[in-house]
Amino acid sequence: MEISEEKVEKIIRAVGGAENILAVTHCITRLRFSLKDEKSVNLAELKKIDLVKGTVSTNGQFQVVIGQGTVDKVYAVLIDLIGLNDRSSAKIVNRQVSNRPNWLQRFVSMLADVFIPILPAIVTAGLLLGLNNLLVGKGIFYAGKSFIEVHNEWAGFSEIVNLIASTAFTFLPALIGGSAAKRFGGSPLLGFVLGLILVNPQLPAANTALAQKTVAHWQLFGFDVNKIGYQGQVLPILVATWILAKIEIYLKKRVYEPIQLLVVAPLSLLITGFAAFIIIGPVTLMIGQWITAGILALFAHFGAIAGFLYAGINALLVITGMHHMFIALDVQLIASVGMTYLWPVRVMSNIAQGSSALAMAFVTRDKSLKGTAVTSAVSAYLGVTEPAMFGVNIRYKYPFICAMIGAAFAGGLVAANGVKGTIGVGGIPAFLNVFPKFWGLYFIATGLAILIPFVLTVLWAVLFKRKTSTRAKVNTRQKPVKPTKEVKVNV
Repeated sequence: MEISEEKVEKIIRAVGGAENILAVTHCITRLRFSLKDEKSVNLAELKKIDLVKGTVSTNGQFQVVIGQGTVDKVYAVLIDLIGLNDRSSAKIVNRQVSNRPNWLQRFVSMLADVFIPILPAIVTAGLLLGLNNLLVGKGIFYAGKSFIEVHNEWAGFSEIVNLIASTAFTFLPALIGGSAAKRFGGSPLLGFVLGLILVNPQLPAANTALAQKTVAHWQLFGFDVNKIGYQGQVLPILVATWILAKIEIYLKKRVYEPIQLLVVAPLSLLITGFAAFIIIGPVTLMIGQWITAGILALFAHFGAIAGFLYAGINALLVITGMHHMFIALDVQLIASVGMTYLWPVRVMSNIAQGSSALAMAFVTRDKSLKGTAVTSAVSAYLGVTEPAMFGVNIRYKYPFICAMIGAAFAGGLVAANGVKGTIGVGGIPAFLNVFPKFWGLYFIATGLAILIPFVLTVLWAVLFKRKTSTRAKVNTRQKPVKPTKEVKVNV
């Protein structure tokens, strides 16, 4: 699909013109603007642009929902038209001139800026792990046996797939380190190297070594320092990279430029490396273990309630951007115990939003909305919900509510039965990332996530029409409610 400059110019004018844009980045589906003055945005003009599925103002950013795949092309044209380079997220935060977000919003925004760039690698790894599940899971194709047990010639294929899939999780700190260093204003390469240091093959994984009580030590001036790595951990590399970036920035300002290459990088890595093994790693590992234990206890004792609430409010978390925080929790759980409860529950929200959007295609007479509803429903069923949420459901309110209700019941069923999986693809294909022994129950929950929102949305529309014919027209043909006012939050 070719993106014309004319359409992108309309977006630029609608957000207040090029002079109103401090910086812009994009995630999987949205353009994320840092604006001088958000009051200059013309929402009425934005919603007339067919590329725009919706808008949301959150975490100090004005976000324009475009859609997966298309947003990359729109972004490329946009930065060329306004003469901006690909700015780091750190610069976006530093150049905010008004409406500075609170600490929680800044923290969530930081997680989004760190994890969004590496999300394709994580999702791909999860999808490949799901493919391997098909090969090694017993009872999927043959009673009591796995596919590779019956067809041993596929064993090597399975091992290579598993190797490719597990690499992203094994060296996750390196991916996080590179992305986080860019976010904090440092060198991505130094962040990447720091991540590799923490997962050096000479170091046993912290969780394994501590569980088996086989921790070796370095003797450092009379102190014992744990000789362990932080494979798959999130917090150690995040904190260490923040310190690394601060040291690098500090030294660059004070070291004579001709010798910076000999001083800045070596000294930054040396100081941060020692700090990581002496204090940052042990402290953040303990915090990560507490978080893991808390989530496991919550789902063990209050699974149905936790799943009901989490799946029910997940769409609201997506609106505010806070869902990125749970990606870090998913990764932390997988690194610690080899699975997550959160991802299988969260997927119910993807499917439910798609079902409500699909229902709107049946109840509306508006041909344009009908087409948007069908395509956005397919997108949500494949794991990308923003087109369905902002393009259809939030505009008409009741489909969004029906989707939340359906997701809550489906998520409660998933969590109540302790369904386990890994992080990966969303929507209906997410069963590939669910452990095969839970597939039967998971398919039932998926059916509920499809059926409940669809039926509720249709019934709501029909009952609403029966009350007054005028309201029926409003419900299917009205001008969309401005979503920014609906979803603008102050967490």
